[in-house]
Order: sequence, then structure tokens, then C-alpha cells
Amino acid sequence: MAPQAQDFGDFENLNRRFRPALMAYFLRRLHNHADAEDLTQAVFVRLAALPPKELQSPEAYVFQIAANLLKDRFRRDRVRADYSASLNAVEGRGIDPIDPLRIVSGREDLAKLREGLAALPERVRATFLLSRLENVERRTLAETYGVSISTIDRDLAKALAALTRKILGEQTP
Repeated sequence: MAPQAQDFGDFENLNRRFRPALMAYFLRRLHNHADAEDLTQAVFVRLAALPPKELQSPEAYVFQIAANLLKDRFRRDRVRADYSASLNAVEGRGIDPIDPLRIVSGREDLAKLREGLAALPERVRATFLLSRLENVERRTLAETYGVSISTIDRDLAKALAALTRKILGEQTP
């Protein structure tokens, strides 16, 4: 039997009275009609489980139940998001480091890189290797080769473009 509220008739009257306000409450916070409907229904399920004598003033219970349901939902969502983030943070997840195809592909790319480096002019190759592998500053490279920093920048751009084309298998312009 549906619980009775002293001033509001039966449980149906509670539903008619509070459903629009609860829906608005949940919609403002969730921006999802289906979720708001689910939580509104959950409020009435909890109200129906209360003994009739505790339902003397339903206003005291309805929005407290709603607030608690919302807190529980946000807590669950945060736990799920944290768990998902921890799974995604595992390095190399789902990738087999000893996959023969990856090894062969990596070796082919290295061979292309060696060929591309060998094809570069001496200063461009040296500038690229010193800058990228040895972290020598552009200013120091410019002083060493007796050129401007903008020339070093052009050499680096030229080397990167040529190596990228070589690895991707594009023809040189």
C-alpha cells in the first residue's frame, strides 16, 4: 500500500506536487533529461520505502533525498573517471613492445633516417645532429660555422623537411 502523507492525500499527490520541482532540480545540475528522470524516480522509490509516520512533512525529505542521490551520483562518476584515467595512464597499454611487425617497421624507419642524414649537406647534417642530439644552442652553432642564427634555423628546417620526406617516402622537390 502506498504511504500516506498527512496534508497531501496519498502518494500520487506527492508525485504530482514534487515531480516537476525535482525534474527541474536535476535538469539544472545534470543537463540530461533521462538521468533527471531516473533520479526523480529514485527519490519516489526512497519515499515509498519510508514508514508513513516519517512522511509527516515530505518537504523535509524530498530535497534531502534528492541532494543525497546527486552527491552519490557525482561520487560514483568521479570514482569511475579516476579509475578510467588510471587505466589510460598505464604506459604502453595494449601495445606489444616485441611485436615483430613493429620491430621491422622501426628498423626500416631507422634505415631511411640514416639514408636521409647521409644525403644532407655536411653543415646541415652536423647542425642538425649537434642541435637535436647534443642540445648545442643555435647561437653557438652560428658562431662555430661563422653564419647567422637565421641561417642555422634554415639549415635545421631544411634537415627536418628532408628527413620527414625520406621517412614518409615522399620524393624530394
